[in-house]
Amino acid sequence: MRTKRQVVAQKPLTPRGAATRARIVEAAAQLVGDRGVAGTSLDDIMAASQTSKSQLYHYFADKDALVCAVVEAQAGRVIGFQESCLKNVRSLADLRKWRDAVVKLNRARRGVGGCPIGSLASELSDRSEAARALLADSFQTWESHLVAAFQAIIAKGELRASTDPNNLATAVMGALQGGLLLAQTTRSTEPLELSLDMALDHVARYAAVRHPRQGRLRSFAKKTAYPH
Repeated sequence: MRTKRQVVAQKPLTPRGAATRARIVEAAAQLVGDRGVAGTSLDDIMAASQTSKSQLYHYFADKDALVCAVVEAQAGRVIGFQESCLKNVRSLADLRKWRDAVVKLNRARRGVGGCPIGSLASELSDRSEAARALLADSFQTWESHLVAAFQAIIAKGELRASTDPNNLATAVMGALQGGLLLAQTTRSTEPLELSLDMALDHVARYAAVRHPRQGRLRSFAKKTAYPH
């Protein structure tokens, strides 16, 4: 979703212009990550990026347009990492490895910053419709990689064929975002670990094994207990 105010940032740029724009966005992303959008002024960004007001307004019509560029940049980084991890998920064991990679990254940061996309969503969703739409698209893209992972696990036969990968992806995403928020506030990975472990335990309820006598896939859980 684009507004007319954002069109200026989409014009073709020279290599030098692209580098200047990228420097502004990088500086803004760093400041927003540290202080939040409300606590970051255009003057702060100009000082950090060593650019003038005329340069900044050449690439961005206003602060909202720059913030949208920050959203896209942060989302690109986060989703790039998630895609690189989730594309290798083909089994429930692989899903646990993804969980470990997420926890390891959060532990290295000591929870600081939480989820860059989640933090921006919390601050911007009710203030900027353009930013909200970009954030919604970002979460949808992230969730699509989880869906693909669950589809691969289903195809391998480790989850029941009737399992809805979209529902599982939404549940895991909710646990992940909640866990990251609590890890940010407590400066501990424990809430994140517990949230993801409970989410993956939920996923395991849909696991299937071969019946020892009939040699066919059957659910660990009774259908009455865990409806499709």
